[in-house]
Order: sequence, then structure tokens, then C-alpha cells
Amino acid sequence: MKNFYPKSFRLLYSIVLLSAFGLTNLRAQSTDSVYKPSREFKNTIRFNVTNPLIFGGKSLIFGYERILKNNRSFSVNIGQAALPNFENGFSDEFRSNTVLSEGGFHISGDYRFYLGKLNKYSAPRGVYIGPYYSYNRFSKGHDWEYTKEGTTTPKEFNSDLSLKIQQIGFELGYQFVFWKRFSVDLILIGPGIASYKIKATAEGNLTDEERQQFFDKLNQALKDKFPGYSGTVGDGDGEFEKSGYRSTTSFGYRYMINVGYRF
Repeated sequence: MKNFYPKSFRLLYSIVLLSAFGLTNLRAQSTDSVYKPSREFKNTIRFNVTNPLIFGGKSLIFGYERILKNNRSFSVNIGQAALPNFENGFSDEFRSNTVLSEGGFHISGDYRFYLGKLNKYSAPRGVYIGPYYSYNRFSKGHDWEYTKEGTTTPKEFNSDLSLKIQQIGFELGYQFVFWKRFSVDLILIGPGIASYKIKATAEGNLTDEERQQFFDKLNQALKDKFPGYSGTVGDGDGEFEKSGYRSTTSFGYRYMINVGYRF
């Protein structure tokens, strides 16, 4: 499976990951007791910085976490989701002229258990585990040009893509708290089961072979962005010569960095 993170994000993620585990080990060795500050802030509002790095600046997700009793919490996240422009994921034969339409929506939630034996401080600082659920809906329309190798006259065609992803799984994370008010929340590992429902069209004067080539490129672009996506559009059975709909279930993953403010 290809690594779908930008280089800058992979570097940031590696540094923070190593720091998180280093601090966890140090605190676990120093004390098993739980320190509670004089004033507790039970609420956190936050912003997901991962999605803009992976999917572009139009993907804006905000969240809220509420601390419960016994070092537990729940969180919800909601916002605008967007697919990136796919042109860079295609060959030179397919060129995107215009993005005709796009939209998307994200909602997710989790229930967290902060591990008191590993954490020096009370929730929401330290290591946590728990179940999660997420739902994403994407849509995008493109105007394309296809220029076959050895020719100079391009063919024009339009594509429409609708993608819905539901995922349920179990996560491991670590949350830093700075100056009591500011937080950096890292979801480090989040394996799960994901359900993909996709509808794609390619309307124009393409041949069946050219249309299948386009669907192959589209599948590869989606695989690069969504680990676990198995590539179901137009898999050689003729059903997707012009359009079609597929549903599949496979393994999914969840990695996320949030920055927040406590109150």
C-alpha cells in the first residue's frame, strides 16, 4: 500500500509520535498516582489539522471533547469534507480542465478511556484508548481532456464521483496539555472496518477501453488517499462502461492530529 501522507506531514507526525511515547514512559516510571489540578477544565474545542494537509484547504473539521467521571470522555467531530484535485494522480493523457462541482461532509465520534496507571495527570492528558465511528461523504465533478499517445487532438468528457465511507474501529491516542488551556490531541493508531459506496460516471466520446483506463487511474488516486480502499470502479466486467455503483467493505485506518482550547 502506498504512503498517502505528504512529506511534511510524515515528518511532523514522526516527531510528535516519538515525543508522545517518550513522555508516556517517563511519566509511567516516575509515579502511579494521578495529579489533579486545582481547577479542572472539562471541555475542549479543537480543529483537525490533518485533513487540510491530506485533502486540501477545503476540508475543515472541528471537534468537541467532554470529560466524564473516572478518566473517561466522549468527543464529536463535524465539518466540511472535500476530495483533492485528482489531476496529479493521473497520467499525462488525462488532464483536468475545470472542477465543475464539489462537496462533502464529515461526522465522527469516539468514547475514550484515559489510562490512569500510565498517566501522571488526570484526563484529558495522556494515553487513551476507545471505540470510534466516522462517516464521510464526498462528491466531485470534473471536465477532462483525454489525449491519446501519438495524437494531438484531445477528446473532452465529464466525470462525476460520489463516495460514501463509514468506518468503525478502535483507537489508541495521546493528548498533550500546555499551560492548562491548550491541547494537542494525537490519534496514533486506529484500525477498523470501513464500508465504501461509490458511484462514478465518465460521459463523453471515449471508447470502452479509454473509459476503463480512466477508471483505473481513478481507482489508483483513491487508493493513494484512502488506505484500505480496494479499487472497485470499472473492474473489467463491462458494468461501468459509462457509469455504475459499487459497495465494498475492507480494513480502514484512522490517524489524526487536533489542536484545541480547553474551558
